[in-house]
Amino acid sequence: MTDLPPFCTLVLFGGNGDLASRMLLPSLYLLDRDGLLEDGVRIIASARSIDETEDFRKSVYGKLQTFVPEDLDDTVWDRFHKRLSSVKVDASQNTDFERLKDEIGDTSSCDLVFYYSTSPKLYGALSQGLKSAGLVTPHSRVVMEKPIGTDLVSSEVINEEVGAVFDEEQIFRVDHYLGKETVQNLLALRFANVMFEPLWNRSVIDHVQITIAETVGVEGRWSYYNDAGALRDMVQNHMLQLLCLVAMEPPSSMDSDAVRDEKVKVLRALRPITANEVFSETVRGQYAAGASLGKPVPGYLEEGEGAASTTETFVALRCAIDNWRWKGVPFYLRTGKRMPQRHTEIYIQFRELPHSIFAADTSTALKPNRLVIRLQPEEEIRMMVMNKVPGLTGDGVHLQQVPLNLSWSDTFQSQRRRIAYERLILDALKGNKTLFVRRDEVAEAWSWVDGIIDGWKETKMDVQPYVAGSWGPTSAIALAERHGHSWHE
Repeated sequence: MTDLPPFCTLVLFGGNGDLASRMLLPSLYLLDRDGLLEDGVRIIASARSIDETEDFRKSVYGKLQTFVPEDLDDTVWDRFHKRLSSVKVDASQNTDFERLKDEIGDTSSCDLVFYYSTSPKLYGALSQGLKSAGLVTPHSRVVMEKPIGTDLVSSEVINEEVGAVFDEEQIFRVDHYLGKETVQNLLALRFANVMFEPLWNRSVIDHVQITIAETVGVEGRWSYYNDAGALRDMVQNHMLQLLCLVAMEPPSSMDSDAVRDEKVKVLRALRPITANEVFSETVRGQYAAGASLGKPVPGYLEEGEGAASTTETFVALRCAIDNWRWKGVPFYLRTGKRMPQRHTEIYIQFRELPHSIFAADTSTALKPNRLVIRLQPEEEIRMMVMNKVPGLTGDGVHLQQVPLNLSWSDTFQSQRRRIAYERLILDALKGNKTLFVRRDEVAEAWSWVDGIIDGWKETKMDVQPYVAGSWGPTSAIALAERHGHSWHE
């Protein structure tokens, strides 16, 4: 978007919800603290049931004390809390949008940003309500949380409803993983360093692994999660976005459409996994009772009060990208709840050397180089390289694999580790769409995932139990090992 008028009001629907309390309002406060919110900018929190403004401000202060206590500053809070107000809006009541319009007041010299932190089922009604109240202009922006829908059909319905009010250029679809510093550093690593891009292909890379492991269970979200499962909840959005950033071709520029064009090409090149391949290329798991972080925990079915369910809490996939760069390079995706440790990482293993001059002289076999990009809990990038062991042995050169630390955390120790939403909110306010997901990306991702789900249904592929605190079903290990690979743990 170009020549945008300055925004003056952010309307946060679902303003007293969990996401707003934990992430969005703390992010807005921190942006204000760093001088990144202009004077006069207002934040209006809205929900079907929400405290009056003064009580809402007090509740926000309490949330900041919980989630960013070390960053609280009385001077900043005095400025920030004056930006806050609240108004009750029921998406089904047009008169409530008139009340919102009165709260917003004059916007003739600036524009509005609407943030939908609600159930996606309400996105269409919210958009129509805003339109009916005359609050949508050609420069208004709407920020929508993902995942959007539960399959391609439902996502298209929601996108059509929002698209009937807002043009695609006005829509910012959030995947919060794209706001993480290390994810953005992946782009810098690939496209700002001449030594990496020539190696980023099938000739040098053996395989790629992407893991999102959680130690928690469904944490009171059993009803929601049971309708979604790990494939819809994690793979369709977060994991496929990470895969796209690893696999995409160099864009012509950092222009938002140039970057997203290349991501869509990756999704279109993903080889379908159908009923003929689901048993060889996918694993479904569901955690049983076990131990997590040293404490006993119930199984998934026990958390659902004994209700029967075939929903997967773990999924592992072996994917293929059918293009020149990646032909023959497997991409392994793995995500699950009740894993032994919490981490998100991209693991890239390079091919073995064709010949070793050290084979007869070293006590340690040569290992292939590995690049490990850790996104959480800590953010770091490490390259594993072979190195000579210091010292005199008299029996030749001894080698050991050591990490070459490419982490930005050591270099920028004075920099605060930002919440991913800070970057995304700021980009939405400025109109920069590079880190947001385009509608055709959503459609391509759902189309690929729907094929897997259809294959599971057609073959009646069941979930395999795994003990909480383990790395999933043993068949996930076999998924990689039968192709000569091992999961990085």
